[in-house]
This record gives sequence, structure tokens and C-alpha cells, in this order.
Amino acid sequence: MNAGISLRHARVRYGPLEALHGVTLAAPGPGLTVLLGRNGSGRTTVLRALAGAVPLSGGAVVWDGADVTRMPAYERARRGLCLVPERQAVFGSLTVRENLELAALDVGFALEAYPPLEKLLPRRAGTLSGGEQRMLALSRALLARARVVLVDEPAQGMSPPVAARTYELLGGLDACVVVAEQRLPPALEGRGAVFVYELRRGAVVFGGQAAELGRGTPRGPSRGRRDVPG
Repeated sequence: MNAGISLRHARVRYGPLEALHGVTLAAPGPGLTVLLGRNGSGRTTVLRALAGAVPLSGGAVVWDGADVTRMPAYERARRGLCLVPERQAVFGSLTVRENLELAALDVGFALEAYPPLEKLLPRRAGTLSGGEQRMLALSRALLARARVVLVDEPAQGMSPPVAARTYELLGGLDACVVVAEQRLPPALEGRGAVFVYELRRGAVVFGGQAAELGRGTPRGPSRGRRDVPG
């Protein structure tokens, strides 16, 4: 069973600037966890730290109970971790079909997930709109059957119905899914099964269920009471 992935007292530096200030949070698996925060809050850095795309200057990354802090990004990917960044998430010089076939030869599941992609199969990915590129990038993640899926702003550029479909797909995966958004998506409002962390200036200021947001829940610094199980 997938036990999820977590950060423990994680610190990340970009040169002289510290982007994460001892962040502790946990994403269960299978399940959906949302990282909320404005630009510069540290949510994207959290995803990159979990994926191994940026090194920690302190703390640890724990996956399935094992410390993987020193495991390189390619090894985490080989073991079933998939990162979908906000930008450059597809191979622009390849066609839509070629992009999908890099994840799986049978692309039928991707076309069922996002039917508009079928007519775009011969198109080069770099010519697609922003929303179409997000559909393609997420389809590749769905085809990969990853154990941990990390997505930065999954519904960016999508219409509301397609965005709702996207969260339905992500929520239905048998995987640990972590997404980063500026605001809680309407499709997830009031859902008790979705866990949310809010970040500000590189620190966690709220951790709780999506249904708790906006109900007078204190927004002071998180004390970590539920951040890391066990």
C-alpha cells in the first residue's frame, strides 16, 4: 500500500535566499493533498523538493517511511514519482501522440480522460493552447500509473468544466497526489477527504481538511500536530 510522501523540517535555499523555512507536511497515499499559496509562498518549491529537483539545505524527504533525501530525481521517477511542472511540461517538438506514447503505447485511457485530445493527436505539442498543453501533460501523468503524482497548477488555462474533470481524475487515482494552487479549486470546496496546507513566505500557516477552510479556522503558524503521521 502506498504510504505517502512527506517533508520533515525541510529547508531549501536559492543562493543567499531561503525559500522554505523548516516546512513539515505530509501527503497520504492514496489521497489528494492541496498546497495553497500566492506566488512566492513556497508551494512550487515544496513540489520540487519532494521530486528531488532541488536539494534540501536541511530536513528530510520521507517516502513510504524511508528517508529519500539523498535519492536523485531520476531514481525517484524510476520508482514511481511523476512531477508535472507549471511550465515546459510537454515536449513541444513532438506530436501529441508522440508525447503520449512516451508514457504508454496504448493511449486510449488518455483520450477517454480528455476526449478533445483525439483530434489533436497529429499536432505538435508546442502549437497547442495553454489549456490543451495542460490536458496533454496530465494525460501523460495518468498513463504513467505513478505512485506519487505532483502537479503545479493542474487546471491552468482550462475551462471550468474541464478543470472540474481534471480534479475528478486526480482524485480518483490510486496514488498519492499533491497539487499546488493559488486558491482552493471550486471542485474541492467542502470536501472532507481532501487535505490542505496553506503556505506563506516559505512556512506552513494552516493544515487541515478542505472543509475547514473559511470556517474560522485559526491561520497562525502550524504546530505540526497532524503534519507527519507516526
